[in-house]
Amino acid sequence: MAIKVYVVDDSAVVRQTLLHLLQGDPDIELAGSAPNPLIAGPAIAKNRPDVLLLDIEMPGMDGLTFLRQIMAESPIATVICSTLTTDGSKAALEALSAGAVAIVAKPRLGLKQFLEDSRRELIQTLKTAARSRPRASAAARASAPGSGAQAASPVIAGLHALSVNKPVVLGSSTGGTQALELVLTELPADGPGIAIVQHMPERFTEMYAARLDGLCAMNIREAKSGDRIERGVALIAPGGKHLKVRKQGGQYYAEVFSGPPVNRHCPAVDVLFKSMAECAGPDALGIIMTGMGDDGARGLLAMRQAGARTIAQDEASCVVFGMPKEAIRMGATETVMPLERLAGEILRFDRRG
Repeated sequence: MAIKVYVVDDSAVVRQTLLHLLQGDPDIELAGSAPNPLIAGPAIAKNRPDVLLLDIEMPGMDGLTFLRQIMAESPIATVICSTLTTDGSKAALEALSAGAVAIVAKPRLGLKQFLEDSRRELIQTLKTAARSRPRASAAARASAPGSGAQAASPVIAGLHALSVNKPVVLGSSTGGTQALELVLTELPADGPGIAIVQHMPERFTEMYAARLDGLCAMNIREAKSGDRIERGVALIAPGGKHLKVRKQGGQYYAEVFSGPPVNRHCPAVDVLFKSMAECAGPDALGIIMTGMGDDGARGLLAMRQAGARTIAQDEASCVVFGMPKEAIRMGATETVMPLERLAGEILRFDRRG
């Protein structure tokens, strides 16, 4: 069955170009287009598309507001197609946090030619989005009665951390910006030291870490070589560089370095997980989360073989059940559980000392 795509962009040229490009693919059906969310809203409510291709800067209602509204009420797989200046990068990050599956950057000049040149990548992105499971935004979940964040807090509040250093590593990709936010906001200020790889372009990771730092009790920051992985700190791998962990004098330290992509990614989850298997063995916990492809599966297997605890996010709570599925298939996972239980499980692991 063809994928129904609806385009929302205030530029008539962009809408016409996109419609022309997408018409040539037999797996895509054009569900319609609109110049702004005020017109698009009733149309997609009546004839729900599989994927929404959405601009950010539009009159009447901006794309971010529309996206948050959709994700709170009835999530639709959404791909943002927007001009990304320095300021726009922040808006794109907010869109990912609100639930967008992917970002397609478009230039302010030479737009028509760029879209034509990027047709193949755009169509593949839309097909990937169609296979995803969009989730309500973290903000919407937190405000809902009986939401995961509110329901989990009494349990987590009673799980006081111990002084022993038991590092945790998390790996995620598509859907991970939201998933990580849900997990990290539920951890206390003295939570165990965490190292994270989230597939994300270079210019996004510092802003993403800063955003999480403002939401979380823990100190969240972009990793730098020499940073200690210690209680109360979560380090996020910089976009475009790998992150691994080394042990020295009983302490764990981050090592950030340039290198070729691994599994087509830099940073790569496998690099982080394999380093943790080597230096921490049974003292570590590894969690593989939502994402497309198989990055992290082999590294998680190495961790399990070294005696570490290993967990995969379950299919129902993943936006894309690619990375966890491969880890499960390889026998890399000790346990499979929903996203909403991961924070509590991290603290239970920490308490075991």
